[in-house]
Amino acid sequence: MEKTLHLDLADLLPDAPDERDACVRRLVGALETKGGVARAHVEGGPGGAPRLCLHYDPERLPLPRVRELATQAGAALTARYGHLTLDAGPMPARRARTFAAQAARLPGVLEAVGSAGGALRVEFDRTATDEAALRRALAGAGPAPLAAPTAAPTAAPTTHDPHEGHAHGPTRTADDHAGHDHGEAGHAHGAAASRWELTFAVLAGVCIAVGFGLRFVPGVPETVRTAAYGLGVVFGGVFTVREAVEAVRARRFEIDSLMLVAAAGAIALGEVADAALLLFLFSIGHALEGYAMGRARRAIEALGEVAPKVALVRRDGQEHEVPVERLRIGDTVVVRPTSRIPADGVVVAGESAVDQAPITGESVPVDKRPVPDAAAGLADPAAFDRTPPEHRVFAGTLNGAGALDVVVARAAADNTLARVVKLVAEAQTQKAPSQVFTDRFERLFVPSVLAFVVLLIAGPLVLSAFGMTVEPFSASFYRAMAVLVAASPCALAIATPSAVLSGIARAARGGVLIKGGAHLEALGTLGAVAFDKTGTLTEGTPRLTDVVPAEGVTEAELLRVAVAVERRSDHPLAAAVVREGVPRLAGAALPAAGDLRALVGRGVASEVDGRTVHIGNAALFAEAEGAPLPAAVRDAEARLRTGGRTTMIVRHGDRYLGVLGLMDTPRADARAMLVRLRELGVERTIMLTGDNQAVADAVARELGLTEARGDLMPEDKVRYIRELAALSDRVAMVGDGVNDAPALANATVGIAMGAGGSDVALETADVALMGDTLSALPFAVGLSRASKRIIRQNLFASLGMVAVLIPATLFGLNLGVAVLFHEGSTLLVVANALRLLAYRSDP
Repeated sequence: MEKTLHLDLADLLPDAPDERDACVRRLVGALETKGGVARAHVEGGPGGAPRLCLHYDPERLPLPRVRELATQAGAALTARYGHLTLDAGPMPARRARTFAAQAARLPGVLEAVGSAGGALRVEFDRTATDEAALRRALAGAGPAPLAAPTAAPTAAPTTHDPHEGHAHGPTRTADDHAGHDHGEAGHAHGAAASRWELTFAVLAGVCIAVGFGLRFVPGVPETVRTAAYGLGVVFGGVFTVREAVEAVRARRFEIDSLMLVAAAGAIALGEVADAALLLFLFSIGHALEGYAMGRARRAIEALGEVAPKVALVRRDGQEHEVPVERLRIGDTVVVRPTSRIPADGVVVAGESAVDQAPITGESVPVDKRPVPDAAAGLADPAAFDRTPPEHRVFAGTLNGAGALDVVVARAAADNTLARVVKLVAEAQTQKAPSQVFTDRFERLFVPSVLAFVVLLIAGPLVLSAFGMTVEPFSASFYRAMAVLVAASPCALAIATPSAVLSGIARAARGGVLIKGGAHLEALGTLGAVAFDKTGTLTEGTPRLTDVVPAEGVTEAELLRVAVAVERRSDHPLAAAVVREGVPRLAGAALPAAGDLRALVGRGVASEVDGRTVHIGNAALFAEAEGAPLPAAVRDAEARLRTGGRTTMIVRHGDRYLGVLGLMDTPRADARAMLVRLRELGVERTIMLTGDNQAVADAVARELGLTEARGDLMPEDKVRYIRELAALSDRVAMVGDGVNDAPALANATVGIAMGAGGSDVALETADVALMGDTLSALPFAVGLSRASKRIIRQNLFASLGMVAVLIPATLFGLNLGVAVLFHEGSTLLVVANALRLLAYRSDP
């Protein structure tokens, strides 16, 4: 009989970033070829992390052998395949594609993807090359010196042993700062190149202006004006020629090449002024495109720049400053008032309000207070995630007026800020569907344009050979060059990348991590959003919501007895009764309670004032000796239970004191969030919970959800998400990123709630709301819809301009006018995309 074995994917492929990595597919394929293995696939585990599921025949393959095969296959793949995510600095989209094509042609490189933001992701075969060789080869080919992503100021160089696995992300050492310096040098190089490109473009414009002005100066020879225009051609063409050569070397015929051909044709016809104007406008547009990409990139890098470079550490009773890279887990950091917090950690002394906007996007400072015994267990990577938000702080956030002592929970290279910046850099290499469309369109369109231009030039020559009267060759050639300019899809090339990069950057500033353009676009198409209940729509902790005394009993008497007994229990419901009941008693003295006896599944019993106290559900009083349950108390309990409350009946001796109702209450911002989603066009909002249906219905009524499904196991949530998807509803699942991981993985978009500091949430979800607030969800959906609008506008503008200019140039539109409209559309597209950086969600 077939059996199954589950293995954590992280143990088999330690550095694979997620289950979509190519090595995961290779692992599954390799294991399915083994005799005795019927099937292998990846699924979400109980803890949220992906795991490998193996279906095998135990008669052919014993369990130890299955484990051995999986371990060996994972080790072999880890040793053979590596991945690098490198930083080449901001660049125009065309240059990014050319650079990636150059990288893809290097020996041993299996795949290379570049982005206008500067991130370059490379997958390579270790048997054919190594990381050092790739770095050397790429450093000479790129527009700037390459480094591992260094947006976080704590980053040091990527260092890997060839046998330690993938180089998916930078592995940093505490004592090595060279990587950060190298990264800064790369950005400085890129910034200098952009400045030179802009300078040369401006000089080209000056030369053109001088040449045009000399037309009105009597006695100036024509050769002088032509020389001025010629200098304009030189200044405007320097960077264009360089990029065209790079494209040809990468075996790509990019738009730069089309512009050079058109300029050369104009010069051949004696239209040097038109050639200079073409190259000037193309180069100025190119420079401004680079500026736009740099601005969007800086919006992301600003996240990393807020973290301090030194920390005040207390060791052996002494306080002294150390670089944040040298902080160790368990160190106590002293955070002075109004200073930046240097590390992720837990508050152990002091109280203050902390501005967490750089991490979570929260506009209001969050109160922080110490937690007892914070230092215990911090060596456990999950301990920081389990710490309540009021005790947890993040690197780069701004302390308020109080001083804090913080125990460091994460090394500098692994803090939330560094991981967010790294993940955003990786997200830039994920193409949006509209970008995939434009790339495919260009691959077909550019050769078609070239063929059409050749036809325009050769057609009249062929006709004249047959004795037909046609226009002069110079006129045909001029028209062909004008068509070449008009049909070059410059604006189309930048239409989507500029909008996607700006959208991801704006989302990151607002406390939302979106892992790629595909997810950014998908957010705006949602027709349904499903929510987990506990910790997502509700606070996640029970509260005492109802106190219903029996006839002849005061509320104070009921609470005094209940609190006196429950404070001896460690049950979460008992803690809620004590936490909420004590303030209601306004300092009244509590009676002494005897030893507590747990009545499993029914309640508890104790002694107060010499009489037995029973606290529990209705089933307890149906079994316990003593006075029967009065009808009024039974009705009150039933009414509360129908309303979604967990009920506790209290009896002191034979006297019934009343009923307590407890409930996991909805978040304060949940209802407003749902209203805003409906305004944005999300028609269905569904709650999926393991609580009973009565509780689910009560929460749904209070919040205004369209549907509520209770009594669900994790697999039931997955099944329901799949049913929604089968109905052609693009559905998002919002959960905590841990026990909801299977449902997150099966949704169109998986959204992790409260991902600030949570490793599992950051790794498993497509979108992570960094703060513990639901208001970021409508912001993300609204930003996505704004991004889609701008992408559509850009595509319409770019394709529309091409559609208008091609026939216009065919019917005689001047080359100079075509250049103005063509390059103007490129600048319009870039400016339109940058509007996303200023996006604000409507209240």
